[in-house]
Order: sequence, then structure tokens, then C-alpha cells
Amino acid sequence: MKERVLLLFIIVFICFACRNSSNKKGEFVFPEADSVPVSEAEKLSPEAIADISKNIASPVEIANLLHMLEVPFSQNYLATSIDANKQSTNFDKALKLGILGADLGYLNMYEKTSSSLDVLSSIRKIAEDIKVGQFFDFESIKRLSMNKTNLDSLLFISINSYTQIDNYLRSNDRGQLSALMIIGVWIEGQYLATQVVSQFPDKILSDRIGEQKIILNDLLLLVSPYCNRDLKFTELCKNLQNIKDKYRDIRITYTQGDPVSVEKDGGLVITQTETSVVEMSKEQLEGIIEITKNIRNRLILNN
Repeated sequence: MKERVLLLFIIVFICFACRNSSNKKGEFVFPEADSVPVSEAEKLSPEAIADISKNIASPVEIANLLHMLEVPFSQNYLATSIDANKQSTNFDKALKLGILGADLGYLNMYEKTSSSLDVLSSIRKIAEDIKVGQFFDFESIKRLSMNKTNLDSLLFISINSYTQIDNYLRSNDRGQLSALMIIGVWIEGQYLATQVVSQFPDKILSDRIGEQKIILNDLLLLVSPYCNRDLKFTELCKNLQNIKDKYRDIRITYTQGDPVSVEKDGGLVITQTETSVVEMSKEQLEGIIEITKNIRNRLILNN
């Protein structure tokens, strides 16, 4: 169990760093852009979009970190107000599918079987409404949710389902729904992390929150082509930009460390290590906590 949690934490740490160390020479400070030009977002290749999606869209990464830090479970963090039967548009359905996916990961990590089955039922309804229900093996997920010894298999199936949905939507000219699902996952994960850190201050968790400055830039790049699509997208983009504004003066510095040699498959693999330093004041963190809560709580209202 300890080995699995450690491995998950390593995956989380790498994913949240979200930048290839080969691009850094010595000390690197992530540059800040006030906005993301739509022309640049439209130039994104399918591979780049897939890479951004992969870095953001796992519904269980924040839950893994919270569990590793032994933070107590709280039902109050969940988006229990979401009613799957009251989502009137595909915009709302895709966004809520992402939010509920993050909640499902949180519940499964803490082995809250009864609650996870309720969330799974909502996910099934919404997924079928936007014609992606075929990517959820609901019976297997339900069975594994009731068997606490199969947590690894449950997490794999849950993550794989969301990955397949993302790939399907993007390859069938429904990229706007994929972007919404990814944003939903990120918003809920950010909400979980900020709510926890406000009650259980922890340097590791606050640093991960600070590093979201980088991922948020990718999110804005992903959603920029749709910001003028309709009023709902315009409002969502404005909300994300407002969160980004709270990150403006936070600095993230990367420093390359010594290469590490690891034996793998009979050969020697050399990996470049790096460390990151997040410069974020208490006031800056409080501002991020507050705006995240306000925006997330507006997004989970039923329409």
C-alpha cells in the first residue's frame, strides 16, 4: 500500500511540474503572459492538445496527493448540488462530467463506496446524454467500488474512461466538449486542494497549488479558440482569466539537479532531475483560495 501511494505521489509531482526539464538550462523562471493569443491557440497541433489534455485531465491526481498527506475525508468538499437531470445544454453536461469525475476520484481514493456509486450514477446519465457513455464500463466500476481490495484496478478504469472520452471528442470535431470536461476536472481538483490547504496548511500542497500557474496557462491555451463561441464560453474564459490574474505575481523557479542513473529492463537509464521553488505569499494563496471557491460554486449550480 505504501509503495503504491508513493508511486502515485511521484506521478502527481511530475504531472504538476508540467514542463519538460530538457528545455531548462540551469535556473529557469517560467515566463508570464497576460493573455493567450487566439492565433497561437489555433496553431496547436493535435499532439500538443493531447499533451495538454493528458497533463490536466486525470480525475484522481489531487485525490492521490490528499490521501498521501493523510488529510481527513470530507463530504463537504463534494459537488453534491449537481443534479444530472437538470443539465440542459451540452456545455453544462461536459463541464459537470469533469467536475463529477474529480469527485469520483476523491471518493474512490478514500474508499467511500456508497457515495461513489451515487456520483457514478450521475456520471452515467450525463455521459449517455452527450453520447460518450460507451467509454464507461459502469458495471466493472460499480463492482470494483464495492471491493476495497481492487482500488488500483478501479483507478485505472476510471482514468482510462476519461482518457478515451477526451480522445473520442477531439477526434470527432467535438473538441469544445473535451475542453469543458478537462476544465471541470481542473476546477474541482483546484477546489479540493484549496479547501484542504485552508484547513490543513501544508507546504507540499501549497506548492502544488502554486504550480497550477503553469497548468492554467495551458488550460487557457486549450479553451481560447472557443472563448467567443457563445456567452457561456465567454464567461468561463473570463473566470479562468480571473483566476490567472491571482497567480500573476507568483514566481516558479526550476533548477536542474544531478542526473540519476536507474537500472531498467537490464539497461541503465539516466534521468535529469530538477527542483522547483514556488514563491507565493500567504495573501496570494488566500486570494487563490477565495476566487477558486467563488467560481467553482457558481459552476456547480443547476441550470
